[in-house]
Amino acid sequence: MRVLIIKLTSMGDLMHALPAITDAANAILNIEFDWVVDQAFSDVPLWHPNVKRVIKTAHRQWRKEPVKAWKDGRLPNFYRQLNEHDYDVVIDLQSNLKSAVVSWLSKGKVHGLDKDCCREKPAHWAYDYRYTVNTKQHSIEKIRELMAQALKYGLPDEAPNYGVDLSTYALPQLDFELPEKYLLFVHNASWITKLWPLSSWQALVKKAVEHGYSVLLPCGNDAEFLRAQEIASVSSQAFALPRLSLNHVAAITQNAKGAVCSDTGVAHLAAVAGLPSVTLYGATDPKLIGTYGKNQQHIISDLKCSPCYKRQCPLENSLNGEPVCMDKITAHAVWDRLEPLLPAK
Repeated sequence: MRVLIIKLTSMGDLMHALPAITDAANAILNIEFDWVVDQAFSDVPLWHPNVKRVIKTAHRQWRKEPVKAWKDGRLPNFYRQLNEHDYDVVIDLQSNLKSAVVSWLSKGKVHGLDKDCCREKPAHWAYDYRYTVNTKQHSIEKIRELMAQALKYGLPDEAPNYGVDLSTYALPQLDFELPEKYLLFVHNASWITKLWPLSSWQALVKKAVEHGYSVLLPCGNDAEFLRAQEIASVSSQAFALPRLSLNHVAAITQNAKGAVCSDTGVAHLAAVAGLPSVTLYGATDPKLIGTYGKNQQHIISDLKCSPCYKRQCPLENSLNGEPVCMDKITAHAVWDRLEPLLPAK
Protein backbone atom coordinates (compact mmCIF):
# COMPACT_ATOMS: atom_id res chain seq x y z
CA MET A 1 0.00 0.00 0.00
CA ARG A 2 1.22 3.51 -0.85
CA VAL A 3 -0.13 6.42 1.17
CA LEU A 4 0.30 10.16 0.71
CA ILE A 5 0.38 12.26 3.89
CA ILE A 6 -0.30 15.99 3.77
CA LYS A 7 1.16 17.71 6.82
CA LEU A 8 3.10 20.86 6.03
CA THR A 9 4.15 22.46 9.32
CA SER A 10 5.30 23.09 11.96
CA MET A 11 8.36 21.25 13.29
CA GLY A 12 6.77 19.89 16.44
CA ASP A 13 3.49 19.07 14.68
CA LEU A 14 5.37 17.01 12.10
CA MET A 15 7.05 14.99 14.83
CA HIS A 16 3.63 14.40 16.40
CA ALA A 17 2.65 12.53 13.22
CA LEU A 18 5.50 10.00 13.43
CA PRO A 19 3.84 7.59 15.93
CA ALA A 20 0.81 7.25 13.64
CA ILE A 21 3.11 6.10 10.84
CA THR A 22 4.62 3.53 13.20
CA ASP A 23 1.12 2.28 14.06
CA ALA A 24 0.24 1.92 10.38
CA ALA A 25 3.51 0.15 9.57
CA ASN A 26 2.85 -2.36 12.37
CA ALA A 27 -0.72 -2.94 11.18
CA ILE A 28 -0.27 -3.09 7.40
CA LEU A 29 2.48 -5.15 5.76
CA ASN A 30 4.74 -3.32 3.28
CA ILE A 31 3.02 0.04 3.67
CA GLU A 32 4.98 3.05 2.37
CA PHE A 33 4.39 6.76 2.78
CA ASP A 34 5.11 9.86 0.74
CA TRP A 35 4.78 13.15 2.61
CA VAL A 36 3.95 16.69 1.50
CA VAL A 37 5.87 19.06 3.77
CA ASP A 38 7.14 22.63 3.96
CA GLN A 39 10.69 22.79 2.60
CA ALA A 40 11.94 24.29 5.88
CA PHE A 41 11.10 21.05 7.73
CA SER A 42 11.69 18.46 5.01
CA ASP A 43 14.31 16.60 7.08
CA VAL A 44 11.73 15.38 9.62
CA PRO A 45 9.63 12.91 7.56
CA LEU A 46 12.65 11.01 6.26
CA TRP A 47 13.74 10.13 9.78
CA HIS A 48 11.01 7.49 9.75
CA PRO A 49 11.99 4.34 7.82
CA ASN A 50 8.52 3.94 6.27
CA VAL A 51 8.60 7.38 4.61
CA LYS A 52 10.14 6.98 1.16
CA ARG A 53 9.69 10.36 -0.49
CA VAL A 54 9.00 13.97 0.44
CA ILE A 55 7.25 16.51 -1.76
CA LYS A 56 8.35 19.98 -0.71
CA THR A 57 6.17 23.06 -0.67
CA ALA A 58 7.19 26.70 -0.39
CA HIS A 59 3.67 27.93 0.23
CA ARG A 60 4.76 31.00 2.18
CA GLN A 61 6.68 32.22 -0.88
CA TRP A 62 4.00 31.14 -3.34
CA ARG A 63 1.31 32.98 -1.40
CA LYS A 64 3.28 36.24 -1.69
CA GLU A 65 3.85 35.93 -5.44
CA PRO A 66 1.42 33.36 -6.90
CA VAL A 67 1.54 34.66 -10.48
CA LYS A 68 5.34 34.61 -10.56
CA ALA A 69 5.42 31.15 -8.95
CA TRP A 70 3.10 29.90 -11.69
CA LYS A 71 4.97 31.52 -14.56
CA ASP A 72 8.44 30.40 -13.46
CA GLY A 73 7.21 26.82 -13.08
CA ARG A 74 7.38 26.33 -9.31
CA LEU A 75 3.65 25.73 -8.86
CA PRO A 76 3.22 23.55 -11.97
CA ASN A 77 6.23 21.48 -10.88
CA PHE A 78 4.72 21.00 -7.41
CA TYR A 79 1.41 19.96 -8.96
CA ARG A 80 3.20 17.37 -11.13
CA GLN A 81 5.07 15.93 -8.15
CA LEU A 82 1.89 15.83 -6.07
CA ASN A 83 0.05 13.80 -8.70
CA GLU A 84 2.92 11.76 -10.09
CA HIS A 85 1.69 8.57 -8.42
CA ASP A 86 -1.68 6.93 -7.91
CA TYR A 87 -1.94 6.60 -4.15
CA ASP A 88 -4.12 4.04 -2.45
CA VAL A 89 -5.01 6.62 0.22
CA VAL A 90 -4.37 10.36 0.66
CA ILE A 91 -4.65 11.72 4.24
CA ASP A 92 -4.58 15.35 5.33
CA LEU A 93 -3.18 15.14 8.87
CA GLN A 94 -3.12 18.91 9.34
CA SER A 95 -6.71 19.85 8.52
CA ASN A 96 -6.28 23.60 8.16
CA LEU A 97 -6.80 25.87 5.18
CA LYS A 98 -3.30 25.68 3.71
CA SER A 99 -3.24 21.87 3.85
CA ALA A 100 -6.78 21.81 2.45
CA VAL A 101 -5.54 23.68 -0.64
CA VAL A 102 -2.98 20.91 -1.20
CA SER A 103 -5.71 18.31 -0.63
CA TRP A 104 -7.85 20.02 -3.25
CA LEU A 105 -4.94 19.94 -5.74
CA SER A 106 -4.44 16.22 -5.23
CA LYS A 107 -6.16 13.98 -7.75
CA GLY A 108 -6.71 11.28 -5.13
CA LYS A 109 -9.65 10.84 -2.80
CA VAL A 110 -8.60 12.65 0.38
CA HIS A 111 -9.31 11.60 3.98
CA GLY A 112 -9.45 14.21 6.76
CA LEU A 113 -11.29 15.44 9.82
CA ASP A 114 -14.92 16.50 9.78
CA LYS A 115 -16.20 20.04 10.33
CA ASP A 116 -16.36 19.68 14.10
CA CYS A 117 -12.80 18.39 14.46
CA CYS A 118 -10.72 20.17 11.81
CA ARG A 119 -8.43 22.97 12.96
CA GLU A 120 -9.77 25.56 10.53
CA LYS A 121 -13.14 25.67 8.82
CA PRO A 122 -13.98 25.14 5.99
CA ALA A 123 -10.97 22.85 5.44
CA HIS A 124 -13.27 19.81 5.64
CA TRP A 125 -14.78 20.74 2.27
CA ALA A 126 -11.57 19.51 0.61
CA TYR A 127 -12.03 15.96 1.94
CA ASP A 128 -13.90 13.10 0.32
CA TYR A 129 -13.93 11.08 3.55
CA ARG A 130 -14.37 12.79 6.92
CA TYR A 131 -13.81 11.46 10.42
CA THR A 132 -14.56 12.37 14.01
CA VAL A 133 -11.82 12.15 16.65
CA ASN A 134 -11.47 13.22 20.26
CA THR A 135 -10.06 16.76 20.00
CA LYS A 136 -9.43 17.05 23.75
CA GLN A 137 -6.54 14.57 23.70
CA HIS A 138 -2.89 15.17 22.86
CA SER A 139 -2.11 15.94 19.22
CA ILE A 140 -0.18 12.65 18.87
CA GLU A 141 -3.21 10.62 19.96
CA LYS A 142 -5.54 12.62 17.72
CA ILE A 143 -3.38 11.89 14.66
CA ARG A 144 -3.09 8.22 15.61
CA GLU A 145 -6.88 8.02 15.78
CA LEU A 146 -7.34 9.69 12.39
CA MET A 147 -4.75 7.45 10.73
CA ALA A 148 -6.35 4.30 12.14
CA GLN A 149 -9.77 5.31 10.84
CA ALA A 150 -8.52 6.31 7.40
CA LEU A 151 -6.50 3.11 6.91
CA LYS A 152 -9.08 0.89 8.64
CA TYR A 153 -7.06 -0.80 11.37
CA GLY A 154 -7.69 -0.99 15.09
CA LEU A 155 -6.22 1.82 17.17
CA PRO A 156 -3.35 0.27 19.18
CA ASP A 157 -3.44 0.28 22.97
CA GLU A 158 0.34 0.68 23.21
CA ALA A 159 2.02 3.97 24.08
CA PRO A 160 3.08 6.07 21.09
CA ASN A 161 6.29 4.98 19.37
CA TYR A 162 8.00 7.52 17.12
CA GLY A 163 9.62 4.67 15.20
CA VAL A 164 12.76 6.75 14.74
CA ASP A 165 16.31 5.77 15.64
CA LEU A 166 18.47 8.77 14.86
CA SER A 167 21.61 6.83 15.80
CA THR A 168 21.13 4.73 12.66
CA TYR A 169 20.12 7.62 10.41
CA ALA A 170 22.76 9.19 8.15
CA LEU A 171 23.07 12.46 10.04
CA PRO A 172 25.69 14.93 8.76
CA GLN A 173 29.16 15.34 10.20
CA LEU A 174 29.69 18.47 12.28
CA ASP A 175 32.52 20.80 11.30
CA PHE A 176 33.30 21.67 14.92
CA GLU A 177 34.29 19.61 17.94
CA LEU A 178 31.68 18.94 20.61
CA PRO A 179 32.48 19.13 24.34
CA GLU A 180 32.94 15.84 26.12
CA LYS A 181 29.87 16.28 28.36
CA TYR A 182 27.24 18.86 27.47
CA LEU A 183 23.63 19.89 27.86
CA LEU A 184 21.43 21.47 25.22
CA PHE A 185 19.62 24.65 26.29
CA VAL A 186 16.89 25.49 23.77
CA HIS A 187 16.25 29.10 24.71
CA ASN A 188 14.39 30.30 21.61
CA ALA A 189 10.69 30.22 20.66
CA SER A 190 8.42 31.78 18.08
CA TRP A 191 6.27 33.66 20.65
CA ILE A 192 7.66 36.10 23.18
CA THR A 193 5.24 34.60 25.72
CA LYS A 194 7.07 31.26 25.50
CA LEU A 195 10.46 32.74 26.38
CA TRP A 196 12.15 32.23 29.74
CA PRO A 197 14.04 35.34 30.91
CA LEU A 198 17.69 35.76 29.96
CA SER A 199 18.71 36.04 33.60
CA SER A 200 17.07 32.69 34.35
CA TRP A 201 18.92 30.98 31.51
CA GLN A 202 22.16 32.54 32.72
CA ALA A 203 21.55 31.25 36.24
CA LEU A 204 20.88 27.78 34.84
CA VAL A 205 24.08 27.89 32.78
CA LYS A 206 26.04 28.57 35.97
CA LYS A 207 24.39 25.61 37.72
CA ALA A 208 25.17 23.28 34.80
CA VAL A 209 28.80 24.37 34.67
CA GLU A 210 29.14 23.97 38.45
CA HIS A 211 28.07 20.35 37.98
CA GLY A 212 30.67 19.67 35.29
CA TYR A 213 28.64 20.23 32.12
CA SER A 214 29.24 22.44 29.12
CA VAL A 215 26.19 24.09 27.57
CA LEU A 216 25.28 24.44 23.88
CA LEU A 217 22.66 27.00 22.78
CA PRO A 218 21.17 26.40 19.30
CA CYS A 219 19.72 29.27 17.25
CA GLY A 220 17.36 29.66 14.32
CA ASN A 221 18.17 33.21 13.22
CA ASP A 222 20.47 36.18 13.87
CA ALA A 223 18.36 37.59 16.72
CA GLU A 224 18.38 34.23 18.50
CA PHE A 225 22.15 33.97 18.03
CA LEU A 226 22.63 37.33 19.76
CA ARG A 227 20.37 36.15 22.59
CA ALA A 228 22.36 32.92 22.89
CA GLN A 229 25.61 34.89 23.03
CA GLU A 230 24.24 36.96 25.88
CA ILE A 231 23.19 33.84 27.79
CA ALA A 232 26.57 32.20 27.13
CA SER A 233 28.48 35.28 28.28
CA VAL A 234 28.33 34.15 31.92
CA SER A 235 30.64 31.15 31.36
CA SER A 236 33.49 30.07 29.11
CA GLN A 237 31.85 26.62 29.05
CA ALA A 238 28.66 27.90 27.36
CA PHE A 239 28.57 28.23 23.57
CA ALA A 240 26.15 29.97 21.21
CA LEU A 241 25.84 27.82 18.09
CA PRO A 242 25.46 29.34 14.62
CA ARG A 243 22.32 28.60 12.64
CA LEU A 244 22.35 24.92 11.67
CA SER A 245 20.18 22.60 9.62
CA LEU A 246 17.69 20.46 11.50
CA ASN A 247 19.74 17.35 10.76
CA HIS A 248 22.84 19.03 12.23
CA VAL A 249 20.86 19.87 15.39
CA ALA A 250 19.73 16.23 15.50
CA ALA A 251 23.37 15.17 15.36
CA ILE A 252 24.15 17.43 18.33
CA THR A 253 21.15 16.03 20.21
CA GLN A 254 22.49 12.49 19.79
CA ASN A 255 25.49 13.17 22.03
CA ALA A 256 23.90 15.51 24.58
CA LYS A 257 23.35 14.30 28.14
CA GLY A 258 20.12 16.27 28.60
CA ALA A 259 18.19 19.38 27.60
CA VAL A 260 16.15 22.26 28.94
CA CYS A 261 13.76 23.68 26.38
CA SER A 262 11.30 26.42 25.68
CA ASP A 263 8.07 25.32 24.01
CA THR A 264 9.49 25.08 20.50
CA GLY A 265 10.23 22.56 17.76
CA VAL A 266 13.64 21.41 18.99
CA ALA A 267 12.01 20.40 22.28
CA HIS A 268 10.04 17.81 20.30
CA LEU A 269 13.23 16.69 18.56
CA ALA A 270 14.67 15.99 22.02
CA ALA A 271 11.58 13.88 22.75
CA VAL A 272 11.93 11.94 19.48
CA ALA A 273 15.57 11.25 20.36
CA GLY A 274 14.64 10.16 23.89
CA LEU A 275 16.93 12.82 25.35
CA PRO A 276 16.24 13.52 29.06
CA SER A 277 14.56 16.92 28.94
CA VAL A 278 12.67 19.51 30.93
CA THR A 279 10.41 21.77 28.88
CA LEU A 280 8.97 25.02 30.24
CA TYR A 281 5.34 26.03 29.68
CA GLY A 282 3.44 29.21 30.42
CA ALA A 283 1.27 30.47 27.58
CA THR A 284 0.55 26.99 26.16
CA ASP A 285 -0.90 23.74 27.50
CA PRO A 286 1.34 20.65 27.37
CA LYS A 287 -1.70 18.39 27.73
CA LEU A 288 -2.50 19.07 24.08
CA ILE A 289 0.83 19.85 22.41
CA GLY A 290 3.56 19.15 24.97
CA THR A 291 6.68 17.06 24.50
CA TYR A 292 5.73 13.41 24.67
CA GLY A 293 7.72 10.30 25.46
CA LYS A 294 10.46 8.76 27.54
CA ASN A 295 12.43 11.01 29.92
CA GLN A 296 10.24 14.06 29.25
CA GLN A 297 9.37 16.39 32.12
CA HIS A 298 7.25 19.55 32.05
CA ILE A 299 7.40 22.56 34.31
CA ILE A 300 4.16 24.50 34.03
CA SER A 301 3.61 27.99 35.35
CA ASP A 302 1.15 28.07 38.25
CA LEU A 303 -0.09 31.57 37.44
CA LYS A 304 -3.89 31.53 37.25
CA CYS A 305 -4.01 33.00 33.74
CA SER A 306 -1.80 30.23 32.33
CA PRO A 307 -2.25 28.88 29.69
CA CYS A 308 -3.52 31.97 27.88
CA TYR A 309 -2.34 31.25 24.31
CA LYS A 310 -1.56 34.94 23.87
CA ARG A 311 1.46 36.15 21.92
CA GLN A 312 1.84 39.25 24.10
CA CYS A 313 1.40 39.12 27.88
CA PRO A 314 -1.58 41.36 28.77
CA LEU A 315 -0.76 41.75 32.48
CA GLU A 316 -0.03 45.23 33.79
CA ASN A 317 3.32 44.21 35.25
CA SER A 318 4.49 42.76 31.93
CA LEU A 319 7.42 44.56 30.30
CA ASN A 320 7.02 44.90 26.53
CA GLY A 321 4.69 41.91 26.37
CA GLU A 322 7.16 39.55 28.06
CA PRO A 323 5.49 36.72 30.01
CA VAL A 324 5.04 37.23 33.74
CA CYS A 325 4.22 33.54 34.12
CA MET A 326 7.63 32.40 32.83
CA ASP A 327 9.42 34.78 35.18
CA LYS A 328 7.96 32.81 38.11
CA ILE A 329 9.87 29.64 37.11
CA THR A 330 13.26 29.59 38.86
CA ALA A 331 16.56 28.16 37.65
CA HIS A 332 16.77 26.21 40.92
CA ALA A 333 13.42 24.51 40.23
CA VAL A 334 14.46 23.63 36.66
CA TRP A 335 17.79 22.14 37.73
CA ASP A 336 16.12 20.13 40.49
CA ARG A 337 13.78 18.62 37.89
CA LEU A 338 16.55 17.98 35.32
CA GLU A 339 19.30 16.55 37.51
CA PRO A 340 17.55 13.24 38.40
CA LEU A 341 17.04 12.58 34.67
CA LEU A 342 20.74 12.92 33.80
CA PRO A 343 23.03 9.89 33.44
CA ALA A 344 24.96 8.90 36.53
CA LYS A 345 28.43 10.41 36.60
